[in-house]
Amino acid sequence: MMELASPTPAGGQHHAHDQALLPALRIAYERADAAAVLAEAGVLAVLGFGAAAPPLDDPGYARIGLESLENAPAPLEVWRVDGCVRRGHEGQIRWSSDGNYTFAALDVDEAAHGGIANAARHAYTTLQAWCRAGNGTRHVLRMWNYLDAINEGRGDDERYRQFCSGRAAGMDGLFAAGYPAATAIGRRDGRRILQLYWLAARVPGTPLENPRQLSAWRYPRRYGPAAPNFARAMRAAAQCPQLYISGTAAIVGHASHHADDSQAQLAETLANLDSLLDSARCAAQPRFDARSVFKVYVRRAADADALRARLRAHIGEAAPLLLLHGDVCRAELLVEIDGVHTG
Repeated sequence: MMELASPTPAGGQHHAHDQALLPALRIAYERADAAAVLAEAGVLAVLGFGAAAPPLDDPGYARIGLESLENAPAPLEVWRVDGCVRRGHEGQIRWSSDGNYTFAALDVDEAAHGGIANAARHAYTTLQAWCRAGNGTRHVLRMWNYLDAINEGRGDDERYRQFCSGRAAGMDGLFAAGYPAATAIGRRDGRRILQLYWLAARVPGTPLENPRQLSAWRYPRRYGPAAPNFARAMRAAAQCPQLYISGTAAIVGHASHHADDSQAQLAETLANLDSLLDSARCAAQPRFDARSVFKVYVRRAADADALRARLRAHIGEAAPLLLLHGDVCRAELLVEIDGVHTG
């Protein structure tokens, strides 16, 4: 059963069982009718990708302007839970929750705020108010940020650097206990709308870093006036080990590697992924099955087939994989991977 109401994860009293471990969130890629899936019991969120995705008015739905690099329109990304799901709006934020997990989304028109920096600041100020209104029950595990033309502009005027500055100003100490995992990817749809969606839970997760990479929030000034504020991964306090992996690319330390070589960049990215899983003490190979879900953002569409083959050789055939045509935050980077690994 689904009802529209104001979100109880924001407010009610805490009881002893509130700190029990979370059930695992189930994520899958499905070729189905989005409206029909949203009507099913236990569906927390549905994400549609590309121009073929329907423009539905449902708080549990987000339509992302990234096109599929498969031979067909992108499948839906579907998040499922065990509890009764309720959906509604809180100011500008759309939300869907079962009391264990909350999906929330926010779209900000850049023109209404004078550009991407102020749009990001507004978005994260709004997020901060949402988190603080939750009486400790809105623990953000994972965030996704999508914006048009992410690499446009030179030096500190680049749109990604401007986004990072606005994000940092809007956070203003929000994640003092540790940043959530996050992704920031460039769309190519010409719509100057900053899109955010995130996953929060009633129990906080544990941020994790990658030994091969400098923590993003410690990047030197050469990458912009404000460092990117995110953790490399977030381990959820779930009954089944579940790791939310940030967007990771061919960066070692803080430097990009293998310019103009997508295969070498993918190999470095996979080394980073393996290093992160080792650091998180995830099980040895075979690591990946149908419960481990990956999105791959590819800058050059012509690279997609070769990258897909190399990825399948590394993660196997069982793990769901979605390749999307998107721009990585650094102009020299050609591929980025994010995902959810369930052990």
